Amino acid sequence: MRSLGTFFLCLVGVVTATADTPMNLVIIQTDEHNFRTLGCYRETLPAEQALVWGKQAVVQTPAIDAIAHRGAICTSFYATSPVCTPSRAAFFSGRYPQNTGSWQNDLPLAGDIVTFAEVLRQNGYATGYAGKWHLDGPGKPQWAPERQFGFQDNRFMFNRGHWKKFEITDKGPQVAARGKNGEPSYSLAGADEKSFSTDWLSDRAVEFIRQHAGDPFCYHLSLPDPHGPNAVRSPYDSMYENLPIRPPMTFAHEGENPGWVSGGGKNSSLKFSAQQMALYFGMVRCIDDNVAKITKTIDQLGLTDRTVVVFTSDHGDLCYEHGRLNKGNPYEGSAKVPMIVAAPGKIPAGTRVDQALGTVDFSPTILTLLGIDSKLQPKAIEGRDASALLLGESNDDWNDVTFLRSAGMKPGWLAAVSDRYKLVVSVSDDPWLFDLQSDPDELVNQFGRPDHAAVTKSLAHALQEYAQSYGDTHLESSPIAKSIESMIGR
Repeated sequence: MRSLGTFFLCLVGVVTATADTPMNLVIIQTDEHNFRTLGCYRETLPAEQALVWGKQAVVQTPAIDAIAHRGAICTSFYATSPVCTPSRAAFFSGRYPQNTGSWQNDLPLAGDIVTFAEVLRQNGYATGYAGKWHLDGPGKPQWAPERQFGFQDNRFMFNRGHWKKFEITDKGPQVAARGKNGEPSYSLAGADEKSFSTDWLSDRAVEFIRQHAGDPFCYHLSLPDPHGPNAVRSPYDSMYENLPIRPPMTFAHEGENPGWVSGGGKNSSLKFSAQQMALYFGMVRCIDDNVAKITKTIDQLGLTDRTVVVFTSDHGDLCYEHGRLNKGNPYEGSAKVPMIVAAPGKIPAGTRVDQALGTVDFSPTILTLLGIDSKLQPKAIEGRDASALLLGESNDDWNDVTFLRSAGMKPGWLAAVSDRYKLVVSVSDDPWLFDLQSDPDELVNQFGRPDHAAVTKSLAHALQEYAQSYGDTHLESSPIAKSIESMIGR
């Protein structure tokens, strides 16, 4: 039997909603997530791209797919810097990583940054956060950082780590698995549906949503999976162990990677592991089942029609593409991430946005989508408002290019990316131009070919303009600057 308090919350959520009631916002963000593991993204790809690990090596993700089908899926959404901290800094601030204080992992977000959560808090939203933050320096796990950046209820926010088991104690939340020295451990340690990280954090989101069903609210759920270590509770740990999982076709091309790939050249030490991929798939399926739990709760409370639901990730994982794991480079598997947005009554069901976008564009886009006037948004925002694309409105002035950078202030590489082309300029190799339409595996360098001269010059000019406008110190590198100038002068 439901308590009177729960009944009242449900009643408020259904009865008091009017046309003027602000829409809620629920964001589910994963960590190091390859977009091809989601059914809704496989639907946008030809079979050879959707099924890179084999025809039967797929994860069914009905809950995440349902969000995409009733809203918008962005097919060319990129981590502005494909590493945890700088990507998240751009996501929450709407500023390029070099202007946030968090241009590489473990550097704290600058104290003067105004996040979209702070804007919503100032506009009457109840705000909360559970999961990995990675924007408050080196602390690990460091629960409930003192600097909230707009997330009022951050009791279940931890700064760093990819823990597998949590618990609530008299002293607050803590990692439930411990090593021999008593320190927090990444061990599963018998984690179940109540204590495993994805389940435990999702339960905190459900609790917040129920508690604030009568208020406009913003809740950010940041799941540490499917980032490694690849470990997941039963039954997900064995769910995909018998699948015929094979290495991606590009795994065999590991010795042909450009110089800007981390480490450069051949990664001969990496051996393909179907078992590791099976566990990765299991983590994704566990995430999807918890997404279902959250969306079901929203529906039961009568909030579906006035809640914007976002599913995304901070960066990708190559998952053996190009003979690599993890992230940090501009290859699609590393830099391209899911971005799915459902906004009932605003975004038409089945919307597909193919234009290139980046995490830096999220803050202005979501604030506008929620009806926050541009005058009330932070003046320091550098990302673009892409809400018109999500709403299906015409935007003839839209420039289909987004910019990516290597982590850190030491020059590495810069990239200009459109829906079709990707230009990468680095300190360690000649420029690379990929035609993602004819070469989706990113194996052929089109740079220097006469039929691609115009697009090369256009992207180079855009890259120079971006770097000069937003103070990207990578442009100060002589090799990068000279390469760009040479392309513009062609």
